[in-house]
Amino acid sequence: MSDLDVFRTRLGTLMTRVRKELEDRDGALSGGFRLKGLSEEEAHRIRGFVGKEPGPHPDRVWIDLAHLDETVRHGYGVGLEELFEALGNPLRFRSTIKREEEELRARILAPALASPLYEAAWFRSWLEHRDTRAAVTRRVNSGKDTDTFGQAVRVLETVDAHACAPETPGAGAFPLLLQNLAVDATGDTKALNNERSLTTLVLSALAARSGTTRPADRDAEERRAFWEANDVVQDDLASRVLALNLPARGPVLGSWLTEAAEHGIPFQITLHQLVRFPPVPTARVIHVCENPAVLRLAAEELGMRARPMLCTEGWPSAAFHRLAAAAVSAGARLRYHGDFDWSGVAMAQRVAERYGADLWRMSAADYLDHVPARPHPLEGREQPTPWDPGLAEAMRERGAAVFEESVASALVEDLAER
Repeated sequence: MSDLDVFRTRLGTLMTRVRKELEDRDGALSGGFRLKGLSEEEAHRIRGFVGKEPGPHPDRVWIDLAHLDETVRHGYGVGLEELFEALGNPLRFRSTIKREEEELRARILAPALASPLYEAAWFRSWLEHRDTRAAVTRRVNSGKDTDTFGQAVRVLETVDAHACAPETPGAGAFPLLLQNLAVDATGDTKALNNERSLTTLVLSALAARSGTTRPADRDAEERRAFWEANDVVQDDLASRVLALNLPARGPVLGSWLTEAAEHGIPFQITLHQLVRFPPVPTARVIHVCENPAVLRLAAEELGMRARPMLCTEGWPSAAFHRLAAAAVSAGARLRYHGDFDWSGVAMAQRVAERYGADLWRMSAADYLDHVPARPHPLEGREQPTPWDPGLAEAMRERGAAVFEESVASALVEDLAER
């Protein structure tokens, strides 16, 4: 057995503890430590090596670091620090590790600190948030994935610049496509897909920017809606809104909408069409529903006699926001109805805040009038209903969801009024 094998095998327990002590002490040899819980054979071997007599506790040995260093130098011609180098595993002193960690942290944060976004309060707040600090610390501790933070900053700079850019006269600004945003920041079209670490960082920052909360990790629909609220879309052909009897001015799409309204035909509009041929709706009041079953019933029963309608088909898409903003800018008033569940009232609140919309048949009384005998249980995080605080209280007490299609007949009665 070679000299080094003696330390690796016969004195392994001793050397493991010596390493920890020296690294924590930055190599200082003053003082010592006590090894405990040794087997009889280990204790005998270690005492023999350091020249100690058995004490009152046979499973313990006191180790004086300076004496151990002197023993190793006398027997092998090197000190403890050189011995660990010879064993192929040099000491890493605590001060060295701390300095390296500080340097790595500075390198990870450098793109954020150098970004023009650092002037914005929301950006600095995001950097100081405990989740962001924890994400940086994880990367420092692992020594890996040091590029993702800089990539997140590049994505945020692009989104913020796009939001601040003036629109082209006569046309809306084209939204950012998610895959293009990912490629520009990372070279990978899938880098901003759901549940990626980069996506989590970016969505957290955008939530700080908008004063909202980050969408749930596993709620793909909520995440899509959140991206689209920041004018980032996965596909401008897949982002759609459904309209009924919504005449509009403007070439191509405006003409199509007007002609569809003349026949009472539902018309599905893509974000691509809205950007390419932006219409100007002429309706003064537009009723908005969440479920297409309501719009379909209005088309079947009322046809061209139904009041102008939009349907979000779930979480409002970028296409809905584009058309709703155009309608409100032209002087229209929105009236919104959705599901009586926590997700539905959250959508209602967002539409009301963003467009000054009236809430249509969304009171506590409306809810209680339609709670079914065998209800579907409420799920998700409870949401406030500031337009009628009694609604949230009633929903919490009943614990029942009332979906929009179950009240479609009552809504269609409103749509028939002139």
